[in-house]
Amino acid sequence: MNIDVTGRHLEVTDSLKSYILEKMQRLERHFDHVLKAHVILECEKLNHKAEASLVVPGSNQNLFANSVENDMYAAIDTLMDKLDRQVIKHKEKSSDHHRKDKSKLSLINEYES
Repeated sequence: MNIDVTGRHLEVTDSLKSYILEKMQRLERHFDHVLKAHVILECEKLNHKAEASLVVPGSNQNLFANSVENDMYAAIDTLMDKLDRQVIKHKEKSSDHHRKDKSKLSLINEYES
């Protein structure tokens, strides 16, 4: 997975990058087909905003989430929780649950004839 980290009005430190990379490993546990991730960190007055878009195969759109918190690390945590839920949902949608049912149906039809 290719991960780009960008900062707006914020210097992206090595500790922030390593924290993001560590949290992205959790996404790979659930779905290892994420092609690219772009994370944007932004600081607006007292609010810290983190947003990310993921490019995944098999969908017309990218997965996107954002989070606003008082602390940047807390914003990254909630962002990764949101992305994790979206990745799991995408994985469930992309797997063909009906394939098993169709194969059983064809076996039943062969047995009856």
